[in-house]
Amino acid sequence: MKIISYNVNGIRAAIKKGFIDWLKTATPDVICLQEIKALKEQLDLSVFEEAGYPYHYWFSAEKKGYSGVAILSKTKPKNVAYGTEIDYMDAEGRNLRADFDGCSVMSLYLPSGTNMARLEHKLKYMADFQEYVNKLKKEVPNLVICGDYNICHEAIDIHDPVRNAKVSGFLPVEREWIGNFIDSGFVDSFRHFNKEPHNYSWWSYRANARANNKGWRIDYNMVAEPLQEKLKRAVILPEAKHSDHCPILVELEAH
Repeated sequence: MKIISYNVNGIRAAIKKGFIDWLKTATPDVICLQEIKALKEQLDLSVFEEAGYPYHYWFSAEKKGYSGVAILSKTKPKNVAYGTEIDYMDAEGRNLRADFDGCSVMSLYLPSGTNMARLEHKLKYMADFQEYVNKLKKEVPNLVICGDYNICHEAIDIHDPVRNAKVSGFLPVEREWIGNFIDSGFVDSFRHFNKEPHNYSWWSYRANARANNKGWRIDYNMVAEPLQEKLKRAVILPEAKHSDHCPILVELEAH
């Protein structure tokens, strides 16, 4: 089972940049999108169906043109869960889960902490999300939580750890949280296979950052420990350029 996670930074903008042709070539079984910035009604859904994804689920933010997640799938899930049933989270359209035989795939878009108020919101979200996942794992142990976590875990995950030490996304409190999240029963699938530096999934649009590979690895396919033995590979796909992020892929053996 090939699963891709991709923060598209606006699905309509990504489509204009060739996203659909790329999707047809990449052919994941499931793709989790974040930051779709659109309502389902604003999209021509036939383009996804023609690309081989007859099953598509959209969870948009209440605020137009903001946030939102989606899951596209080649096969029909057994169940789809919209949101977490935590009101302030679900108002921003940040969590969507599709349950399949053998694993459940969640598209997650954690808030960014761009200012003090948003940082407090992010920290509350992180704490509440951890609690939510702790409970969810009891019912749904085979979780794959894909998405934009808006956090670099270790110094290896960011191009300039010294200068960014006080920037949200690499704050000690955020790094500690994602470390604890992994320790709560998840595998950072990319690092499971690849210990090399200079592997990033997001680059600022400023200062030619992408061309110079001055990036951050803030997108993860976190795989619950019961699925660890099924991990086949995990890679970052930086050649896809429809967003300031790039897609990340994890492949699991069929159960």
